[in-house]
Amino acid sequence: MIIGKVTGTVVTTLSHAAFKHRRLLVVQPLTLPGEKPSGDFIALDSTQAGVGDTVLVNREGNGARQVLANPDAPVTSVIVGIVDSLSIPELD
Repeated sequence: MIIGKVTGTVVTTLSHAAFKHRRLLVVQPLTLPGEKPSGDFIALDSTQAGVGDTVLVNREGNGARQVLANPDAPVTSVIVGIVDSLSIPELD
């Protein structure tokens, strides 16, 4: 799992049935100061997260499908939690 920031939404005209009633959100992984950021990715939302929220993302396909209770869902990233606060003692 990783922690990221929701930076946008994705609008599609067609989508897989496993995505019905769920939103696709663009997530930017959070990094420590001085670390090279990795690329943004799209995650299926299961938490009602929105743009600007810090989120916990499961980025492993089997785990993501278990969250959706759908073993055939074509998904690798699912937002599983909204982070209220984050503290790293060495950085505070």
